[in-house]
Amino acid sequence: MGFIKAFTGALGGTFADQWKDFIVPRSDVPATAAIFGAERRGTDSGRGSNTKGSENIITNGSKIVVPEGTALLTFQDGAITGCVTEPGGFIYSSDDQNSQSFLAGDGFFSSTLKTSWERFKFGGTPGGEQTVIYVNLKEIPGNRFGTQAEIYWDDAFLGTQVGAITRGTYTMKIVDPILFAKNFVPMEYLRPGAEVFDFADMDNPAGEQLFNEVVGSLSAAFSNYTNDPSRGSRISKIQGDQIGFAQSLSQAVEEGYTWKSGRGLEIVKVAITAIEYDEDTKKLLSDVKKADALSGARGNSFMQQSVARGFQAAGENGGGAGMAFMGMGMNAAGNVMGGFQQPVNQQPQQPQQQTQQQEDPYEKLAKLKKLLDDGVISQEEFDEAKKKLLGV
Repeated sequence: MGFIKAFTGALGGTFADQWKDFIVPRSDVPATAAIFGAERRGTDSGRGSNTKGSENIITNGSKIVVPEGTALLTFQDGAITGCVTEPGGFIYSSDDQNSQSFLAGDGFFSSTLKTSWERFKFGGTPGGEQTVIYVNLKEIPGNRFGTQAEIYWDDAFLGTQVGAITRGTYTMKIVDPILFAKNFVPMEYLRPGAEVFDFADMDNPAGEQLFNEVVGSLSAAFSNYTNDPSRGSRISKIQGDQIGFAQSLSQAVEEGYTWKSGRGLEIVKVAITAIEYDEDTKKLLSDVKKADALSGARGNSFMQQSVARGFQAAGENGGGAGMAFMGMGMNAAGNVMGGFQQPVNQQPQQPQQQTQQQEDPYEKLAKLKKLLDDGVISQEEFDEAKKKLLGV
């Protein structure tokens, strides 16, 4: 009992003439549908077609088409009697010795499905009437996730625990239609005349179940991503790395809920539409951003500008008679400034000779007091320069 291969690929003109009546997947299913029934299609020599409802029943001699991106499963008494994942046209026969119950071609599904087929196939002698369903093997879009409160994970780059509220969507794919149908889909969807098993259907409890499992796996997924050395351990890369984060999320749902090994489901791509960090994480990321900005040559340039602004402020706000007790020269501060201005791998240049023009020692001391208050020079440097200026 099984299927005889009539042709591979699309239904050609020759078979459109020969096959006056054949079975194809329902034409009214959305992209989010996973399991759906069949409809019987009639053709004429002008390649016209008409359809009529079907209760997903095939009998001996039925002609059936398996389009690209779909799998066909047949059932009897809740057990699988046939599986076809190879695109093409087939004739169902219950008595031909050349017919086969398992047709997966030489592609990915050939080796993947063999174990599942041996585990779930019908154990007796199937009858001549079978229930047929189609399984969507394409990417299933529009699956949403989101958290109402912060989730937390340990971040290797930041070196601490961080938290965020996040939202997004993901696409998934059925990689083992036998496991999916037997271990996840309720039997009510595998009977003749059953409704479409649609993940977008708000009344389908399976969609809600997957939503909750994905949300429950997000913390582990973020941890997988940010602690993976090959990805640079940077949380900022997640929103632009759909496939990379999908691999981390797929790993998390597999470890927590055995999506692939137990249900034949796999997450393919993830689009994070929003990440709202908690206040502690925002402050930490701000500090890291500043530290990044001050690293290397950019940091050296920034320090030079800061010291220059300190000198300018000191000159604009120099003290008068009330600061008379603080007169001194600028040598100490000049040495500090010169140290910042040297290239990283060069020795400091010798100080330039002092100009002939003498400056009032009290004004010098007032400027240096300003530098002391701004933290540009130390108390010890200020005291030493003061002694030199006052001659003590």
